[in-house]
Amino acid sequence: MKKAASGVIPLIVIDRRSPKLLHRQVYDKYRTAIVDGSLRPGQRISSTRVLASELGVSRFPVLNAHAQLVAEGYLESRVGAGTVVSRSLPDQLTSSKPTGTGFTAARSGVRLVARRSSNLSRLQSFPWFQGWGAFGVGQVALDQFPHRIWTSLVTRRSRNIDVKSFHYGDQMGLRPLRETIATYLRTARSLRCAAEQIMIVSGSQQALEISARVLLDSGSPVWVEEPGYRLAQDALVLNGCRLIPVPVDEEGLDVSAGIKRCRGARAALVTPSHQFPLGVTMSASRRFQLLDWAQSTGSWIVENDYDSDYRYESMPIASLQGIDGNARVIYIGTFSKVLFPSLRLGYIVIPPDLVDSFPRIRRALDLGPPTFLQEVLAEFIDKGHFGRHIRRMRVLYRERRTALADSIQKELGSMVEVMGDEAGMHLAVTLQNGRRDLEIVERAARQNLWLWPLSPAYAGKAKRSGFILGFGSTAAAEIPRAVRKLRNLLTAK
Repeated sequence: MKKAASGVIPLIVIDRRSPKLLHRQVYDKYRTAIVDGSLRPGQRISSTRVLASELGVSRFPVLNAHAQLVAEGYLESRVGAGTVVSRSLPDQLTSSKPTGTGFTAARSGVRLVARRSSNLSRLQSFPWFQGWGAFGVGQVALDQFPHRIWTSLVTRRSRNIDVKSFHYGDQMGLRPLRETIATYLRTARSLRCAAEQIMIVSGSQQALEISARVLLDSGSPVWVEEPGYRLAQDALVLNGCRLIPVPVDEEGLDVSAGIKRCRGARAALVTPSHQFPLGVTMSASRRFQLLDWAQSTGSWIVENDYDSDYRYESMPIASLQGIDGNARVIYIGTFSKVLFPSLRLGYIVIPPDLVDSFPRIRRALDLGPPTFLQEVLAEFIDKGHFGRHIRRMRVLYRERRTALADSIQKELGSMVEVMGDEAGMHLAVTLQNGRRDLEIVERAARQNLWLWPLSPAYAGKAKRSGFILGFGSTAAAEIPRAVRKLRNLLTAK
């Protein structure tokens, strides 16, 4: 092994403004140089006195850094021979080339990971996830949230916090919040439920994960809407389920098609009040047909009711769970769309005979939800702030929905067909000329238009090409200009 010149000083830059202590900065630089191969086993390093002089620091931090490196086996010091990089370090540790980032390159050899991770798409890499503004899907009007009221409740709760709140809470969630939610759901969504059936979770995604673990085994066939919400389907894929895409038409999920494709499916995942992404509402006949299928086959229905509070041409549609006389529906709701996404609070309404099963799975995942924000949310609802906020936002989103629908009619005309504009915070438009939506969406992102393409929502061959257009975070006055930009993209040669 060829040795470099003795007494080498690695490149060390001391940052006196850094909160990191001086001896730790020296230690980190030496350790990185050894691990990435810049300093080799047996190579002599400079004395602490020389290094301290070069760095312009006291000798003490350098001595402390050297002592730590010796204690951890990176350096070895011998009387009269100076300090060298430990000769006992394995070759594999120092064989990778420097990366310049403090991380070593991936080692060769087998590096096994579970297959399930490779089955999930990397959504963050798509351009339409990168920005905030016109047409962004799932984006809410955060500037209209009653921040002062919420902050006041948080502050008062913090000052009067019960010491018991610091301990583990009920795995089902805070009892007062569950009672409040049960009352709201019975009144506003016509659910058949009691507080004992409600589990508080970290949003609808965790609700789907827990439901899948309770109801389904690896390999279980599950009906999913085609097109559908990929993140919801990911929860099923992660649990090894076999997805059965079932087409969606103007009446919602085509139950007859589902029966033909796989009558014995263990469950069906549906969004009957406002289907994602097409926005259609499942008809009454389809709802009863779906419930009849579930009862006759012993299957389950998972109803994801993610934005049912916002309906503009009529009162909110009654839930599927509310007309289920056989307790075959697991109902999932979330506060992400009606309050703010980072709140991470949602709920599951569990059939009475499964109430013991869900907490067992929950205990293995995270023991239970945090207590503090549940207390704040319960008070926010009880004092009437939640109801007032929903009414205000329904008016605001109706205005934005109307502005978007009118602008599309004026600017795009026969180029697109509008679907699902009667509810929720998005609508879908399909392209009439067969153009590729993905290409247009990528160009739109460069102009700060964050529309989603419709075609990736299909598991199989896309039957429609178009866009999912969110309007929650864009003021009504800004929408016409955004639609004109979209028209220019569609008409560009």
